[in-house]
Amino acid sequence: MAKGWLHNRFEENFVVTSVDWALNWARTNSIWPMTFGLACCAIEMMAAGAGRFDLDRFGAGAFRATPRQSDLMIVAGTVTFKMASRIRRLFHQMAEPRYVMAMGACTCGGGPYFKYGYHVVKGVELVVPVDVYIPGCPPRPESLIEGLLRLQDKMRQETIAKKS
Repeated sequence: MAKGWLHNRFEENFVVTSVDWALNWARTNSIWPMTFGLACCAIEMMAAGAGRFDLDRFGAGAFRATPRQSDLMIVAGTVTFKMASRIRRLFHQMAEPRYVMAMGACTCGGGPYFKYGYHVVKGVELVVPVDVYIPGCPPRPESLIEGLLRLQDKMRQETIAKKS
């Protein structure tokens, strides 16, 4: 039987891959979310981190309380103009690459409070750039897991190549 020209050229357990694939694999499997619970959606976010739904299976179970240790901001609840500057400040304190998830109808578009309230921001995307939207009032923990999987899909497509 004829052997290929690569036969016995490499040692055992030798892996060939791209740097993009390795970095994206590490990023997608070690997401550290920062909790930013503002209203009732935060309870569903806490439930998603609990034992029944267990975000640890997806590499995102270690919730951080500081922006310097996190790379995902989950904004859950009604964003008011008073909180908007604090959200922006915390977003800018996060290290690159950083991602934002908008969780709930109030976060995505102001919810029922926007029409009659002067204090509610019509969507957190006016404050910080949003990567994934999770609709619902309040969204179930399964929706947060689905949003996390969509974010991981987006992270797998990134490249460290220089953009021209």
